[in-house]
Amino acid sequence: MNSKLKFLSLPILSGILIGTSYIPFPPWASLFCFVPLWLFWSRQTRLKDVILGGMITAFVFTLIGFNWVAYLLHEFAHLDWPVAVIGMLIYALIAHLYVPLAGLLWFLWRRKFNRSERLSLGMMAIITILCEAYSFTLFDWNFGYSWYGANIPVYQWAEVIGFSGLSAATLLCNLPLTLAWQQRRQNSGKIILAAVVIGFMLLNVGGLWLKARLPQADASFTTLLVQASTENSEKMAAELGKGYSKEILNRYMTLTDNALKSHPDKKIDFVLWPETAFPALLGEQFKFNALPQALTEFLHERQLPLITGAYSVDESSRLITNSLFVLNKDGDIVPPHYSKTILLAFGEYIPGEQWFPKIRDWLPDTGHFSRGSGPTRLLKWNGYKMGAQICYESLFPGFSRALAQLGAQFIVNVTNDSWYGAWQEPYQHMYMTLARGVEFRRPVLRVTNTGVSTVSVASGDIMEQSPVHQPWTGLYQVPYLENPPVTFYQSWFWLVPCLLWGALLVLLVMGFKKRETLH
Repeated sequence: MNSKLKFLSLPILSGILIGTSYIPFPPWASLFCFVPLWLFWSRQTRLKDVILGGMITAFVFTLIGFNWVAYLLHEFAHLDWPVAVIGMLIYALIAHLYVPLAGLLWFLWRRKFNRSERLSLGMMAIITILCEAYSFTLFDWNFGYSWYGANIPVYQWAEVIGFSGLSAATLLCNLPLTLAWQQRRQNSGKIILAAVVIGFMLLNVGGLWLKARLPQADASFTTLLVQASTENSEKMAAELGKGYSKEILNRYMTLTDNALKSHPDKKIDFVLWPETAFPALLGEQFKFNALPQALTEFLHERQLPLITGAYSVDESSRLITNSLFVLNKDGDIVPPHYSKTILLAFGEYIPGEQWFPKIRDWLPDTGHFSRGSGPTRLLKWNGYKMGAQICYESLFPGFSRALAQLGAQFIVNVTNDSWYGAWQEPYQHMYMTLARGVEFRRPVLRVTNTGVSTVSVASGDIMEQSPVHQPWTGLYQVPYLENPPVTFYQSWFWLVPCLLWGALLVLLVMGFKKRETLH
């Protein structure tokens, strides 16, 4: 047992370094977290040991960085804690298979070409980066977000290469540091280490410069964010028609009223409520129902515009939608509303159901939602051009890029993070959402049911953050540009993927050429 642990000590160490560099931890080991695993791989002669090392690394860092999955299974799937923990362990085994896959692909390449150690390490790094970038996961995390979470200025480069590019650059730094470790007793190793440290410092200086050169805002608005912290049991009861609907609506109205009384001299341009905050169906076809009428009267009496998440119905499919509505100061719905497009697998749809409808008979309690039309138009009201996102649609840069291409002045994101606990996922999700504002240099308004609710400006600076799992309201004056410029990342969205695939092609050609020379 001791010899096995000693054998796997480097993969375990990599797992610990990676996991403890995820938000809410600082990215203290991000630049060298893969070094132990790569050293382990480079010493192996059997494929099964390479795959085992990758599995161990992925298992360890998933347990550390994503242990909120156990809480999710307990809270969302209603599993007992022992079963939820078992589910977490299974998730840790399969969630990041890109690591052993990278080892597999690299080992097969090395066995076929038997190239020099430096070329082999270069291929190892590129394959790992590409496998990470294209891995399938429901929670599309990458190594760039941790720099933002720690407020380290290098994150400002996201306007040039995106957070996915920052992630690739972070992993790429592991390559020279692997060489530096191998040559640690030689001057060359010390020179490589110094070059990485100086390069990282220069990138941070460049990040400060990128932030300083941002244009000054030429407009602003005042918004009130309302976080009711409604319990999941109450939300479920309201959604199933078993009560609590009036209580939930009254809670939002009371919190909003109390905030208005606390700021009597402030002109509020609009109030923002979270995902599915309105506890009934909303839309023109439902406006004469009791709760929509109560909401209309509330807004009309206070002459208060509102943006709120609510369920609605798609007229063509007759399926429920998870939507975002704008209501003007008289309580009238301002068309068009937006419906969530990127749905949550096994929460809002069943993968493959369109081809195998019988699956629904096996999972009858799974949500069956209609998809929206995607980021094809903006919410436009009172002169504002607002990009709408619901929940984890913010995790996909291409979605936000489409909103920026349409001319969105700022992004509105509504979320319900109540399924995930209080210490890890809410902060990971927050930074991943606000990251889109850095990439496209637009403010992001994020309001959630249980936190973290906040606002970030185009520089990435984050205003007051709400507490987690507490009722709260926050008033923000948000500066923005009426005509925000196009960022380099927005224009050259595919640059980093092309460079990575190009690097892989170059290494493959080098391998072939050296093989031909030897023959």
